[in-house]
Amino acid sequence: MAVAAAKLADDRHCSDVVVLDLRKVTDITDYFVIATGTSDRQMRSVADEIAGQAKPQGFPLFGRAGYERGSWVLLDFVDVVVHIFDKQSRGYYDLEMLWGDAKKVKI
Repeated sequence: MAVAAAKLADDRHCSDVVVLDLRKVTDITDYFVIATGTSDRQMRSVADEIAGQAKPQGFPLFGRAGYERGSWVLLDFVDVVVHIFDKQSRGYYDLEMLWGDAKKVKI
């Protein structure tokens, strides 16, 4: 599911798409998908598509945050958490540095 979400984000022109394997780092989730969107509209569109693709795969959306703000959209599928940032917010929160012990998954 994480790789499928990352591929969809990449196909929809998000940049710097990364999947972090957190299974050996934390118990909160298994994977983070992190991507940078080009606009709030594009970020919401990608989030909607990922949520629509995930449910038939057995990953119902548990929670969503930031959808209306347009700087960071978070989709929580429990085992996979998707983060779609604008460029400024991605740099500010720097999840790759924060979770630096996590392995990157090849997309």
